[in-house]
Amino acid sequence: MNEVSEQIRAELLEALENDQLVLPTLPEVALQVRETAADPYVDIPKLTSVIQSDTALTARLIKVANSPLLRASRPIEDLKMAVGRLGINYTSNLATSLAMEQMFQATSDVIDQRMRAAWSRSTEVAAIAHVLARHYTRLKPDQATLAGIVHRIGVLPILTFAENNRRLLRDSDALDALIEDLHPRIGRRILQSWDFPAELQLIPEEHLNFARAPATVDYADVVMVAYLQSLLDTGHPLTQMDWSQVSAFDRLGLAPEVHSADDEDLSAEMEAAMALLNGD
Repeated sequence: MNEVSEQIRAELLEALENDQLVLPTLPEVALQVRETAADPYVDIPKLTSVIQSDTALTARLIKVANSPLLRASRPIEDLKMAVGRLGINYTSNLATSLAMEQMFQATSDVIDQRMRAAWSRSTEVAAIAHVLARHYTRLKPDQATLAGIVHRIGVLPILTFAENNRRLLRDSDALDALIEDLHPRIGRRILQSWDFPAELQLIPEEHLNFARAPATVDYADVVMVAYLQSLLDTGHPLTQMDWSQVSAFDRLGLAPEVHSADDEDLSAEMEAAMALLNGD
């Protein structure tokens, strides 16, 4: 890092430690959905009534319920049927994931492009995580999807900070270095502030901890493998790492040299999941 980026890094860390860094908040509909779904007495009509105020989200959930991912035996025609097909928790996690797209936007062109690129990478990792969880673990695919969406959520405050800081806007390399250095710990703080489950709060930091060795496979393992697989053919430095030393592959029962996208069925599922997350 150069002197400017070191100074800005110190500013960001100080703001974070003093609770002065402006952290993003979940979209209102996501907050309402999660709060409603957490009610032990919630039922499908109640959750449906919360979601249907957002017409775009309603349409996308119906589309997901009708997608090949879920292989519905009959067409899903309305939101109540969709929620009934998906279930309360699946609907909550998926609605949260879909609603978060609106957070990845900025007013300046340079930062907006970075925001959209971050969303694109997040949806790719989320789609791979969905498929890996479904086929290689007993973890919940919807939770794995959300874990993939938030694995780099820490980039948002950094990009927002950069949008108002010309020093960073002028130095793309310095901004990249700051993001890679700080997004994991900022991401954890964001998910803590959103009161996400503990198993998701650790995702931003632990999906990059290649030496981690939990007793059983968890969502950080799934996101780690999904993240690494998303980097194939990109020239990213992590593609030069010896993946056979990453024990997360073992816990998934997946050989490091096997790319899920090479399996036609899995590849089709990943593409379908990515398209749904991107509203295609």
